[in-house]
This record gives sequence, C-alpha cells and structure tokens, in this order.
Amino acid sequence: MTDEDDRKDPRLVAKEAMDRARASARQRGAYRTSPKVGRATAKQKRRSSQPFMGGRDPLTMSDAVDTLMRRMGWAEQLEVSGVTGRWREVVGDQIADHCEPLGFDGGILTVKASSTAWATQLTIMSGQVRHRINEEFGREIVREIKVRGPATRSWTKGPRTVKGRGPRDTYG
Repeated sequence: MTDEDDRKDPRLVAKEAMDRARASARQRGAYRTSPKVGRATAKQKRRSSQPFMGGRDPLTMSDAVDTLMRRMGWAEQLEVSGVTGRWREVVGDQIADHCEPLGFDGGILTVKASSTAWATQLTIMSGQVRHRINEEFGREIVREIKVRGPATRSWTKGPRTVKGRGPRDTYG
C-alpha cells in the first residue's frame, strides 16, 4: 500500500468496492431482487399503477360485505344464524313446534326440546336433521347436534339450602 491509498476518502473506497461487486454480479448474470429506494421506485409505481387493474376497481356493497365477513371469520356464524332464523322451513313444522336452536359453537349445534320424549326423539333423528341443515348450507358445517331436554324443577327456595332430599322425602 502506498501513502496515496491511505489518504483516500473511506466513502470513496466503499463506493469503488460496491461498483466492483455490482460489475462482478452483472457478469455472473445476477439481477436485483429488492426495489430501488427513492424517486425511481415512486416513478415506477406511478407507471405501473393504471386504472382498471386488479384490485383498483370499486366493489359493490354486497361484495365488500362478503369480503369483510370472510376476513373477520363471521361467514360461518352468519350462515348458521340464517338457518336458525329459518328453523321452521329447514326442519319442518312438527320438529320446530317442539324444538328450538339455542346456539352454535365450533360445529356443534345445541337444540332445546320441549319435553324429554322430544329430546329422545330428536337425539334419534339427529343424523337426519344434521344432514338436512348441511344440505341447506351446501357444505358440512354442523358436525354434531347436542339435544337438551326441558329444565327440571328446582326445589331450592332462597339462598340457604339443607343437604338431603328436602321436601321430596315426604312424597309417596
């Protein structure tokens, strides 16, 4: 090394090294993968951005809402709400008179029956009801139907209770 090399500006040395590396890369056939930073990219973006290209056209309101529902994960819950809102049409009058949907969570539809007999009947028919509901969706969305019977009578009166059978031990 000479004294002249020691006195060169470090920025100039770095620029020369970068130019040599770029020339070597061009000879090998390498190409740039990251965009240039600065005005060149803004100009390129302006040139490449043209009207009526994909993603540039405004959407109809229904398409925008559908996209939002899918993005937020609401589509499945809204479909289920639509079917439970039309419960009588989907399952029929006889079942709808005695059973009502309570909720839907993770592919499990919970249904409340008006009596224990109807709870048993609906449990037996759950495969057919599930098939009919999935047919309405056009895909398998309900995996299982849980049937609840009517609420049983509570014998507790007030905040204090005594363990044991209580007033029922005098029956019979």
